[in-house]
Amino acid sequence: MTLRPISAPALGDPRIAHGFFTREGGVSTGIYASLNGGIGSRDARESVIENRRRMAEALGVAADHLVLPHLVHSPDAVAISAPFGHEDRPRCDGLATRTPGLALAVTGADCGIVLLADAEAGVVGACHSGWKGAVFGVLESTVEAMLGLGATRAGIAAVLGPTIAAASYEVGPEFRARVAERDATYEAFFAPSPRAGHHRFDLPGFICHRLRGTGIGRVVDLALDTYADEARFFSYRRATHRGEPDYGRLVGAIALKG
Repeated sequence: MTLRPISAPALGDPRIAHGFFTREGGVSTGIYASLNGGIGSRDARESVIENRRRMAEALGVAADHLVLPHLVHSPDAVAISAPFGHEDRPRCDGLATRTPGLALAVTGADCGIVLLADAEAGVVGACHSGWKGAVFGVLESTVEAMLGLGATRAGIAAVLGPTIAAASYEVGPEFRARVAERDATYEAFFAPSPRAGHHRFDLPGFICHRLRGTGIGRVVDLALDTYADEARFFSYRRATHRGEPDYGRLVGAIALKG
């Protein structure tokens, strides 16, 4: 089986390599079948390493130049200029670089995977944005990290890849209250669900709203629902609803070509 990364026309500059990798084309088995990119899962480590090697190859970079941070659902993003080892991963949810041949990657399994680029300035970024990161500022932090490397707001294009859709994301009243207490206008991203007292949360819409608020040049949502599309995507929520013991992780990655 071959890898089937999803590309976005908004990031289709010849100076940039990118891909939102699906779950197809790897060596993992069982609930992780087959392109699981999550070291934090209970999958065999050697399988995840091989899967990541295949992703790096698809992007045209060395295996050790595909770098992923230690995700902590934070508002933090950092700029990097060289690859780092597994033990030296920064604890953050956004990365930016202007180093050619260095692929920035993040994992997700319902949380938003956002890839960003200012091709003209030669700066790229990658961001993991769950609801907490989106509310507390990880998208803005990632844009700021790119600006610090020479990107311009007008020059940045951001693409939201596989993310749980509102139709698949029912939340309770405590969740809605916690988001709305940050800003009452955020209530616009909640719609009533059939279950009394519960709502559907539009995480993709909220992420794009926050991205547009940064003033960047272009924001695109690929409208890919991780929960609904089991053939292509892993989903934490789907695995939880089924009582499965763990779940695979998707990877989105972007690099400046060397």
